Amino acid sequence: MSATTFGSLARFKAHFDLSNQEFSISGSVRPQTIDELAPSLSLLKESIDRVRGVLYVNVRRLAQMNNIAFHAFSRVIIDTSRIRPDLRFVIVTSSVVGWTTRKFARLGHIEPNIVVEEYDTEFYPGQTFLEEGGFIPVLRTQTKMTWRHERAILPRHGMRAGIIMADICCGIGDFALLVQKEFQPSRIVALDHSKSSLAYARRVAQEFDVKGVEYTYGDASEMLLEDDQFDLVTCRHSLQIFDRPALILKEMYRICKPGGRVYVTNEKISQCLGEPRGESIEWTYDELAKLFAHFKMDLEFGPKSRHYLMDAGFDDVRAESFMVTNLDGDPQDFADVIQAWEDTFAGEMSGKRGDSPEFIERFRKGFQDHIFAALHPKGYAGWPVWVASGRKPL
Repeated sequence: MSATTFGSLARFKAHFDLSNQEFSISGSVRPQTIDELAPSLSLLKESIDRVRGVLYVNVRRLAQMNNIAFHAFSRVIIDTSRIRPDLRFVIVTSSVVGWTTRKFARLGHIEPNIVVEEYDTEFYPGQTFLEEGGFIPVLRTQTKMTWRHERAILPRHGMRAGIIMADICCGIGDFALLVQKEFQPSRIVALDHSKSSLAYARRVAQEFDVKGVEYTYGDASEMLLEDDQFDLVTCRHSLQIFDRPALILKEMYRICKPGGRVYVTNEKISQCLGEPRGESIEWTYDELAKLFAHFKMDLEFGPKSRHYLMDAGFDDVRAESFMVTNLDGDPQDFADVIQAWEDTFAGEMSGKRGDSPEFIERFRKGFQDHIFAALHPKGYAGWPVWVASGRKPL
């Protein structure tokens, strides 16, 4: 059941999901009088009557809320807490809309069975490993290596001049800059959850004097972007590091125009290869997939992209793959990327999992052997990437 209000000074939606015992409110809630909130307050009270144990109050997509609205909704929650000690309220906020956490936290100081949980602190398990400043040069090199392939692939998946595009989980923004220079969309919105990455992206765009890219801080699972807005939505090497990729695809489907496309790239890391020393390399990348799985990330996601897109409701799903190799350009670029992988994955991540010194030594050797293959005058080293896109039905 749901209630929706559209007013001259307020635009918001309230919804109740019985199966998840979740009441959600989104948009801009700025009524002039409490009467404007009557349908939504009524829905909140009905939601309370229909649940037992816990009611989740989801405000992750709440852009604005004035004091009239905050006090009205808070009054219902606090009053219920006092007459229903059996019912626990969990208010789910997002760090993207930071004021919600601070504001609703006040309710927990009034009633102990009201708690606030910041949803996205647990949703990005791999971000702390990958957003440190020292990893930025590696990300730029990786994009340079994949761009040699993607610039030819993208037109087959909806890229063309003049479109409106969103790049979700844009990271340091280098892909968006390359797209802007090569294909000249009329507008690019580049969204990421890392403030440090976005700060770097903005500096580079200014330094290179690239216009037309809007860098935006946001949560990919609850984007503050309007429905049916973009001709092409891209998300590169990111579904594989979320423990619930279907939520990201659901959001990308929502913001994509009917007839537009969503484009994703991911890996199957166990299929990295090299010769000579192929057995050592194979063992290390098999173990790397297991290491990421330990942290709830799936570096084997690449070939799964097609069925995830279909399950999300897309049609005309297209899939292909390419191999980044030491022969694409400067072999040292390839070696530098693998060295950074070793430093991060066999260093911080493996240590955090509690791996033994003997395991880490063997784990590191596979990365070093991959570098050896990349730089060997007769060697070959590869890193496979899967591409998939789907069309949002008209």
